[in-house]
Formats: sequence, structure tokens, C-alpha cells
Amino acid sequence: MIKVLSLGAGVQSTTMALMAARGEFEDTPDCAIFADTGAEPKPTYDYLDWLMSAGILPFPVHVVSNGHIKNDLINGINSAGKRLASIPFFTLHNGKKGMGRRQCTKEYKLQPIQKKARELLGGKTTIGGIEMWIGISTDEIIRMKPSRVKYINNRWPLIEKRMSRIDCLSWLEKNEYPLPPKSACTFCPFRNDAGWINMKEKDPDSFAEAVEVDRAIRLNGTAKRMKADLYLHRSLKPLEEVDLRSNSETGQMDMFLNDCEGMCGV
Repeated sequence: MIKVLSLGAGVQSTTMALMAARGEFEDTPDCAIFADTGAEPKPTYDYLDWLMSAGILPFPVHVVSNGHIKNDLINGINSAGKRLASIPFFTLHNGKKGMGRRQCTKEYKLQPIQKKARELLGGKTTIGGIEMWIGISTDEIIRMKPSRVKYINNRWPLIEKRMSRIDCLSWLEKNEYPLPPKSACTFCPFRNDAGWINMKEKDPDSFAEAVEVDRAIRLNGTAKRMKADLYLHRSLKPLEEVDLRSNSETGQMDMFLNDCEGMCGV
């Protein structure tokens, strides 16, 4: 069995990787896999570079990709050059609000990881040939799901250690590791206003990229095919026109407290 750590460069998967490097689990992964969508903020790529630098992790990190999701969204196609790979856009159709399907995690995260797993198995699909370590913590137990492919068995080492996300942050600080930045595509619709503000102020290039994608999904024919107006922000306004003051400043309650789930930011 080959032990593989799914590395998202977020708090949980980073903690899991560094704990493994320090021998705090009964065994150690043979390698890690980072699925690159091509659209992470620069701080995430910088942090990944640090994790992959000499002397940090005792096992290799394989960076894999199924294409550049930003370019595909702008061009109105998916990773296979066909229909659009839907992200959870906010939609407006005949006065009704909704959200698009989230296919991005499957196509740009899971598929390239599974492809690399098969490669590690020599192209075979041996039942249970891969033990996949996934960085889900106790406060996210609802995200624990069995693998959908027979050659991968999922494992959750942080659950075994009964560690929450706060426990992960405390462990990183106690061991004097730099804290990971938030890991999610620059244009992820699950980002709340505080996240948009932080990006706009501290990473304007990434915010400009999000604005570019937000415009494109309404101008490249995608909205017409989906028969709805599409937006990245829950206000159903173009991103560059949104009032990004905090909810306390505007007197509004935040009804969208959910963050990106699945493989995106663990």
C-alpha cells in the first residue's frame, strides 16, 4: 500500500504534513500530492514553495494539474475543452436567486490527484492500493466521505488525533511554523466579504483576476447557455461594484457563512 497525503496548503493539510514530518503519527506518507488549479493566490504558492523547500518535509510533493481553471472559465470551457466546468456562481433567473453546481473540485482537484495515484500504482487500479491522508479536523466531520474509486482508501489522521482547526493553529504556533494563508481560488464564490476586502487590500493582483473572471462569465456566452445572469458575489452585482464594507458597517446580517468545502482548502 502506498500512503499519499493530499496537500492543499491550508491549515489542516499543512499541519498534518508537518506532524508527519516530526514523526507524530505511527507511520509516514510516502509522498504528498498538491492539485494546482492555476488560480491560487500568490501567498498560497509562496507557502507551498516553503513547504517543498529542503529540510521541511521528508517525503516528495508531487504538483499535478488538470488545466488552468481561470483560463477555462474565461474561455467558457472545462478542463477537457468542452462544456463549462461550473463553479458555484450566484445566479439570477427570472427574478429567482440560486447557485450553480460545483464541478470545479472534481475536475481540477480530485481528477488530477486520482490520475497521479494511478500513476504511483504503475497504471493499475489495485483495490485499496492507495491510502489517502486527508486533512479534515473534528469540527468538519461532516466532510468525511469514503473514496469513490476502489483503488483509494481515505484516512483522516487529524480525526484520529481528535484535533480541531484551532488545535492545528495552536500546534503550528507552538512549533514555530509560519501559519498558512487561506487556500482557495482567487475567484471562489464562497469567499465572504472580509475575504474579498483582504484580497483587494493585500493582494490586488488576485482581486483583479477575480474581477476579470466575474466579467467573463457574463460576457463569454456562459450566462446565455445557463439561462441566468452569473456573479461571483452573493449581492448579484459585478464584483468591482460591490460595497465591500463589513456587515456591521452596513447593518446587514451575513447569511452566507459557509466556506469552500471538499478538497479545496484542507
